[in-house]
Amino acid sequence: MPVATSAAAARSFDGGEWWHAGRVAAGLLIPGLALLAAGRPDLIIFAAFGSFAGMYGRAESRALRLRHQLQAGAVLLSGVSLGVLLSACHAPPWLLVVAEAAFSFGCALVTNRLDLSPRGPFFGIFALGAIALVPAGRVEPWAGIALCAGTIAGCVLIGLTGPGRRAAPATGTPPCAPGCGAACAVVHAGRYAVAIAAAGAAGLLLGMDHANWAMASAAVPLAAADPRSRLHPGLRRVLDRSAHRVLGTLAGLVVTALLLLPGFGAAPLALAVILLLFPTELFMSRHYGIALGFFTPLILVMTELAAPAAPVTLLTARVADTLVGVAAGIGAAVLVRAPCRTAGLTRSARP
Repeated sequence: MPVATSAAAARSFDGGEWWHAGRVAAGLLIPGLALLAAGRPDLIIFAAFGSFAGMYGRAESRALRLRHQLQAGAVLLSGVSLGVLLSACHAPPWLLVVAEAAFSFGCALVTNRLDLSPRGPFFGIFALGAIALVPAGRVEPWAGIALCAGTIAGCVLIGLTGPGRRAAPATGTPPCAPGCGAACAVVHAGRYAVAIAAAGAAGLLLGMDHANWAMASAAVPLAAADPRSRLHPGLRRVLDRSAHRVLGTLAGLVVTALLLLPGFGAAPLALAVILLLFPTELFMSRHYGIALGFFTPLILVMTELAAPAAPVTLLTARVADTLVGVAAGIGAAVLVRAPCRTAGLTRSARP
């Protein structure tokens, strides 16, 4: 994805993109306000992961968007359900690393086979890890899963509104040779598993309280590489995406500090999570670094509501986690080679 300035990104927005970002935000607004009214802002993390289903199908026809959002919703619900199971079982950190690495492999194969965009298993992986760290007993397992499923259903219905557009035709070099596609997809899924396992293991060895952020960060650079790409020009895209990840996260941590350090109550913080989703989605396809400036506080604040921690510790730990994860993702992209010699068709690589 080319790097663009915020001004250029803003000029390039059209009505369809504003509408799409509005649909995504509305998908979280309704259950989010319901949770606030019920006095349970701590559960907004379940609704937030369900609302990510609305991010799929940005520039697709209404029928294709419906299908892809249903499929993406199933992936997200699977991640949330596995996370709930791990939380309920009080799974040790090493088991979370194993589970997330294995899930990333299968999830990468599924999302590639379904041709989902945003590309890659990032949201499913993140959902599994973040929900697994929600303390057992915060909510009944079935209730958390139902809240996520209900939000997904609402997002799918909202996705039927507004304009439907045809995706831009794919451009780039020819795809792999016949019979190579499946092998390339398996290798690319292996990259995810290797990167996430390495990031998780490094996090545990370094004594990080929660390695989930590192594992999620490891998945981000790989979303910039098509399953068919080998090293070049995929490596340049990987490095570009990695730089966006680090710089965007640092900017997002500043916003997070402004939200957490003053000691606002749970209700204002939950409202901030809802409001942050709109600019996150609006910028996601145009400038990933800017989008992360909104996405990082969204994730950290909803995680803080579900599993409170000291804000200063939370903020400093996320810097180290991001660096470890990005390094693991780049390493996997370089070391795990696909058998294909030609790059795949260029599509959206946002996570």
